Amino acid sequence: MFKKQVVFSFLLLLNSIALVVIPDHAQAQYWWNASREPVGLAPDPVTTPEAIIQIYGARAYSWRGYLGIHTWIAVKPAQAKSYTIYEVIGWLQRRKMPVLVIYENVPDRRWYGNMPEILLEKRGDGVDALIEKIDQAARNYPYAKEYTIWPGPNSNTFTAWVSRSVPELQLDLPPTAIGKDYLGYRLISQAPSGSGFQISFFGLMGVLVSAVEGIEFNLLGLSFGANWNSPAIRLPLVGRKDLDLWPQPVIEK
Repeated sequence: MFKKQVVFSFLLLLNSIALVVIPDHAQAQYWWNASREPVGLAPDPVTTPEAIIQIYGARAYSWRGYLGIHTWIAVKPAQAKSYTIYEVIGWLQRRKMPVLVIYENVPDRRWYGNMPEILLEKRGDGVDALIEKIDQAARNYPYAKEYTIWPGPNSNTFTAWVSRSVPELQLDLPPTAIGKDYLGYRLISQAPSGSGFQISFFGLMGVLVSAVEGIEFNLLGLSFGANWNSPAIRLPLVGRKDLDLWPQPVIEK
């Protein structure tokens, strides 16, 4: 009971902060009438013969969207006429069903009203081999029947698991992907991108250093840090913000 009270108090505090910091970032909605329409980010599989991998993120449903995002993975092998989607859906746990689902559908639908964005896309040669690795990693996910909104395992824990298993993706999950740092009872692992290293205590505190993510610190599930290869700062609630450190040349007309 005490643990639940601590979690509730923490989430309530974060929600209050987020309402001030990012009041327009996500809109709470009724799930039964929130839009699930596609937004045109995914190529038509019927007219696109090449293999495609797309990883999406969208602000989570309802008030949770002020704090973080929900992520999912979509793949289309070469010549396939539809996309296969891999994702973790938390409310399936209430029905005593596995939370990991693998199904065919349009991949770029709104997440209950919230606009998705592409976190990573790979197309063409060599992608079919990566799709096979993604499928194998997804089917080996150790928390297929477990879900905890904070600190994990949740939908972002799943995406990070796959990314660690397929480091060729070089996926840079934003700091708003709360749950990506959850390692269960392990303390040391690769960073979510599959490169560098990470130390994490149940996703509640830790640090990671990677050529993909840069350096990132995690405190109570909130991550902040900086990238050096592609200059950016990484902020909780807000996400990754690119920095324009190099002056642009002036072109005379």
